[in-house]
Amino acid sequence: VVTWNVGTAMPPNDVTSLLHLNTGETNDADMIAIGLQEVNSKINKRLKDALFTDQWSELFMDVLSPFHFVLVSTVRMQGVILLVFAKYYHLPFLQDIQTDCTRTGLGGYWGNKGGVSIRLSIFGHMVCFLNCHLPAHLEKAEQRKEDFATILHMQQFEGRAASGILDHDLVFWFGDLNFRIESLDIRFVKYAIDSNILSQLWEKDQLNIAKSTWPVLSGFQEGPLNFPPTFKFDVGTNKYDSSAKKRKPAWTDRILWKIKTPSVGLGVGGRRPSQGVLSVSQLCYCSHMEYTVSDHKPVAALFAVQFASKADKPPVEIYVADEWSRPEQAVVRYKMAAAFHRSSWDWIGLYRVGFRHPKDYVSYVWARGDDGERCPEKPLCAQVMFSEEALPKGKGEYILGYYSNTSSSIAGVTEPFQV
Repeated sequence: VVTWNVGTAMPPNDVTSLLHLNTGETNDADMIAIGLQEVNSKINKRLKDALFTDQWSELFMDVLSPFHFVLVSTVRMQGVILLVFAKYYHLPFLQDIQTDCTRTGLGGYWGNKGGVSIRLSIFGHMVCFLNCHLPAHLEKAEQRKEDFATILHMQQFEGRAASGILDHDLVFWFGDLNFRIESLDIRFVKYAIDSNILSQLWEKDQLNIAKSTWPVLSGFQEGPLNFPPTFKFDVGTNKYDSSAKKRKPAWTDRILWKIKTPSVGLGVGGRRPSQGVLSVSQLCYCSHMEYTVSDHKPVAALFAVQFASKADKPPVEIYVADEWSRPEQAVVRYKMAAAFHRSSWDWIGLYRVGFRHPKDYVSYVWARGDDGERCPEKPLCAQVMFSEEALPKGKGEYILGYYSNTSSSIAGVTEPFQV
């Protein structure tokens, strides 16, 4: 999980260290959630951005796609953006994807402040990512609490499984939460940072104080702040604010999580709570001083999440040859799980390995399961064919993905094969 207030800056050229890519570690991430605040959102700029695509989202898609990450979902509210990526082979197990946003700026009319969320079922467990930008300034702590409570109250998702944010089995809450350091003067704060006695500042951090006093924060956990405050820096440097305002350094940029306490007996609507225990351990919580385009430093956290039971069969299984060397080999057979809700608008896309998002296909065929040939031994199995014109001209590695119109997500993928 990454949070970064980018201060309307242009993206840097390289974000691989921020995303902990190329580390050579075995605990390579399966999913990445990126929350940005203060992305340049001038109106004329937004019109050009119609599909996604601000330069930040483009950059993250470009950097992550060679590592087999695909954009699962994105949501934007003015300058507040949330992107969730996953390795392509996990896509069929990420279902029920929904987004929401809540404006709290100017009394709820302006989206410069507020929260955006993406929720989804991951291997059958309901998980919500919530990126917030809360009000600034030392004296606004109470306003931050009210705005957070408003966001939790306003955001509602469709379906019985987890309609509110806190109904999810696991919530990641992050962003520029704007909490400041109380009652210590700037000279002491800077001395504590320079002397690396950060623990002296922790007890005066407003969010740390609030965790034990605000009911709305009960159950939220956070790792130790073993990195220097991430705000406010002179842009282009690692020097704290030297302007006339001389703002006191603060840990404004934070990443927290909350595991839902298991309820006894049946859950909402007679639904059993998720089977077994969900455990989360934080492997790393750090800031990235090497980025100087903004007056905030980005913060990243790496989590190992253990799910008790795991769906091991995708909603749609796709069968394809190891190689298509002649047009007549471009046959696709697929089999849908009994509980899968198919739509006549479902399609199967041919994707180049390293594709960026579900609409980034080379070509597609409609998954007309009814007029596909049936496989007698597998009654729910159908087959379709790519026409010669639909096939890519050059050689390459490709995968097939079954796109479900009902769930707006990929419900089945193949291993890479040669065309």
